[in-house]
Amino acid sequence: MSLSARIEGLAPSATMAVDAKAKALRAAGEPVIGFAAGEPDFPTPAHIVEAAQRAAADPGMHRYTPAAGLAPLREAIAERARRDGLDVTADMVVIANGGKHALYNVFMAIVDKGDEVLVPSPYWVSYPEQIGLAGGTTVAVPADASTGFRVSVEQLEAARTPRTKALVFVSPSNPTGAVYPPDEVAAIGRWAAEHGIWVITDEIYRELVYGDARFTTMPAVAPEVAPRTVIVDGVAKGYAMTGWRVGWTIAPREITAGITKLQTQLCSNVNNVAQSAALAALTGPQEAVAEMRVAFDRRRRTAYRMLAAIEGLEVIEPEGAFYIYPSMRGLLGAQISGRRIGSSLDLAEVLLDEAKVAVVPGEGFGSEATFRLSYALADADLEEGISRIAELVCSR
Repeated sequence: MSLSARIEGLAPSATMAVDAKAKALRAAGEPVIGFAAGEPDFPTPAHIVEAAQRAAADPGMHRYTPAAGLAPLREAIAERARRDGLDVTADMVVIANGGKHALYNVFMAIVDKGDEVLVPSPYWVSYPEQIGLAGGTTVAVPADASTGFRVSVEQLEAARTPRTKALVFVSPSNPTGAVYPPDEVAAIGRWAAEHGIWVITDEIYRELVYGDARFTTMPAVAPEVAPRTVIVDGVAKGYAMTGWRVGWTIAPREITAGITKLQTQLCSNVNNVAQSAALAALTGPQEAVAEMRVAFDRRRRTAYRMLAAIEGLEVIEPEGAFYIYPSMRGLLGAQISGRRIGSSLDLAEVLLDEAKVAVVPGEGFGSEATFRLSYALADADLEEGISRIAELVCSR
């Protein structure tokens, strides 16, 4: 039996694959420290869990509900967008099974066969695969540490062709932790509007910015691009709710109608209990979010300090999300534990085999000689894991 060509051509998620291997080794008794998974190590705040428990006991939540989502949740999301300065109403919101599903909906609604989608690189592993499933072509626009992992309007313009349909914009960024300043966000928005390009802005890490950086939603600083902008967001990262699977899109009504139609055929409504939990997250106390942000900020500075001290690595301090993205070009050609390091894939294998540390190689994010670490893990594990990396690398 053969699989369809679209499935045969689909790459598995590099981050999920590494995380699964690390968890399997840990279950087998290996003392593995995992830097692979992009999820907070905190429990979901208690008031959110309690809201879900109440919803589970409500017979009204045991039935089908509208495919676009529960009305109170859609309104809460619209109100949040209005606080950002956007002209958004609830009928522009569709609830999805997590941010990943929301992105899939968008690409399926906007991208046709032959369309090109500009994607700044390094990129999150699922963007190119989802674009390909929709029939489109990913055009990577490379950035590196010299620009703070941010692309410029000039780079985007150089990559634009008559087939360019959309731009994926991400700030704060997975995998680099880069955050675009407001003036750069506005410039990119004006450029997209000038050329009639759709912007798909992934804002899933909006709650997690540090230092002097601040989150900026593109339609607020470039209102001319709002009619061609789709915002993708969710509760997974900022509220420690990765397993609850609630994300959403905010889009012009014709796009929202298309996404809703797709969802009626794909999955109907999102789990009502999880939607009720998401409503509590957005409308309830926000102290837990602030506490998590403080912890991530502390870990961010620890990770940067420790990694920057390792000979052979180059690293810039991230400003958002909970990832750090070192370059390991200084280790290319080196012998570590008797193995020649020719790529970040090689380094990741050695780190897992010898140091029992799981990282994600940069090839999965569209870049070479780099790797991603998530610092969303306990402080002690963070320090122990990076210490193991340092010990192994420095022993070469």
